[in-house]
Amino acid sequence: MFIDKATIHLTAGRGGDGNISFRREKYVPLGGPSGGNGGKGGDIYFEGDPHKTTLLDLSYRPKFKAEDGQKGGTSDKYGRYGEDLIIKVPTGTLVFKNGELFADIKIAGERVLMAKGGRGGRGNASFKTQKYTAPRIGEKGEPGETADIQLELRLIADVGFVGLPNAGKSTLLAKISAAKPKIADYPFTTLAPNLGVVDFKGRHFVAADIPGIIEGAHEGKGLGFEFLRHIRRTKVLIHLIDVGGFDGSDPYANYKVINNELKKYSKYLSKKHIIIAFNKIDLPDAQKHIKKIAKHLKTKKFFKISAATGEGLDKLLSEVLKMLDKPLKFNPEEEIETIPVKKYIYEPEFKVEKDEDGVFVVTGKKVETLTAMTTFGEDDSLRRYQNILKKMGLDAELENQGVKPGDTIRIGGFEFSYEK
Repeated sequence: MFIDKATIHLTAGRGGDGNISFRREKYVPLGGPSGGNGGKGGDIYFEGDPHKTTLLDLSYRPKFKAEDGQKGGTSDKYGRYGEDLIIKVPTGTLVFKNGELFADIKIAGERVLMAKGGRGGRGNASFKTQKYTAPRIGEKGEPGETADIQLELRLIADVGFVGLPNAGKSTLLAKISAAKPKIADYPFTTLAPNLGVVDFKGRHFVAADIPGIIEGAHEGKGLGFEFLRHIRRTKVLIHLIDVGGFDGSDPYANYKVINNELKKYSKYLSKKHIIIAFNKIDLPDAQKHIKKIAKHLKTKKFFKISAATGEGLDKLLSEVLKMLDKPLKFNPEEEIETIPVKKYIYEPEFKVEKDEDGVFVVTGKKVETLTAMTTFGEDDSLRRYQNILKKMGLDAELENQGVKPGDTIRIGGFEFSYEK
């Protein structure tokens, strides 16, 4: 099944907790603290995979989590690092992170870091000083990053086939490549793009059959709106016209419908190399129809082909090779959304706001991370935590906002009762 959009949630691995332990070995007097640091949590990466052509497997599994780091050991032993999670996505995937374009994965094997694992908590050996020789402080591991990800696939093909339903796009793809799209002798439209590799005169290129484009496709009518995005990366478009005019329609009118949809969808599509091909010339009265259409296309070069019998395909493919070697009048990447430049704005280390229930809510990455990594069951850890908050100026800010003994302070997922 072809799926070109998916939404998933990522959670990187949490760091392992630091250990609190002391050396108790024979003949080692005053062994001191020996708690090791926890291991780092696993990162999450996206990697481009040219063998994948759909986001189907990701749409069925909306949540991904990397491995957590292991707790530090005794005798200054570090905890094991959490294993990184590598998620394979098709090349041509646009990645939106928390609503913003974050990456455009176009190269096979390209890796992008999407969520960073939390660092391991420090064991009590890391807190030993000349004055503080036996600390009972052990940090918890830092939580891993989380992210809401939207994925949008845009097939990477050199050549795209466009045309109204039943123009013969699938038949042409099957004739010139090893692709096996569904083909029938009754009116129907392909429900998903098909890709095929064409081998012609020692050259290879990827061709894509783009289905479902009808009048009004750029506004979301039919299937065209869903699949028009897949021709954005192509360099050459082959516009197939059914010379017989399917169902009695005017072939030239059909040609104008597709052209208008391409222009309305993107100003760049009409600037690509476009090859006009009159298909189904093996049908009766085909030459008569071609003469009528050709009157309207005086300045345009066109090719006469039969995708069913193969007539005229060598000339068409030779023209395709010429067009692939010819530079475009614009950079194809201009039409792909650009990744915004990150701007770093200085913000205070914390912010204090009073909610409707009278609770003082403290927010800020530094103070929330410190809270999540503090072991509150140890007096030394709690004392260190309070001292850091005081040096940051949190106590003074709470007093400025009128906090009183007994008031509730909320930091992250923890609530505290204020005492002066």
